Amino acid sequence: MRVLGVDPGLRNLGWGIIDVNGSRLSHVANGVCHSSGTDMGKRLMSLHQQLTDVIVQYQPTTAAVEQTFVNKDGAGTLKLGQARGIAVLVPAQAGLDVGEYYPNAVKKAVVGVGHADKRQVEHMVKLQLPGVKIAGADAADALAIAICHAHHAQSAGHLANAVKKAIA
Repeated sequence: MRVLGVDPGLRNLGWGIIDVNGSRLSHVANGVCHSSGTDMGKRLMSLHQQLTDVIVQYQPTTAAVEQTFVNKDGAGTLKLGQARGIAVLVPAQAGLDVGEYYPNAVKKAVVGVGHADKRQVEHMVKLQLPGVKIAGADAADALAIAICHAHHAQSAGHLANAVKKAIA
């Protein structure tokens, strides 16, 4: 399984790709899409094109995106929601199933605690993907999202196998 993790952002949209073989995780690539353009439409289009290029180049088989939480700045939350729409739409257009995870669930899956800070997340990503060169904090978060999705997919697979055995 090849997992694309996406950390949505309007200025910087982080992405990370890992391969999953049983319980073994390996780094494929990571980076940050930077929006460009003078208006919202052009900025969203630039993110759409860059993320599409990532999918075409690396051919993931599934994707995961971080859920957005509402904060005090309503306008900022709406803008982030639009970037998140791109982060969900592009993999869906490529025919990928898209998992969605709250930030605390990602941190708990990667670090072991739901309120870890960004340094702790990046440190644990580096431990789980030895030798990885991370393109920035947004890319580290995206790799963490991919790792979280891999763990959840493995758990779902184990549960499905147990149910099949119980029925048989």
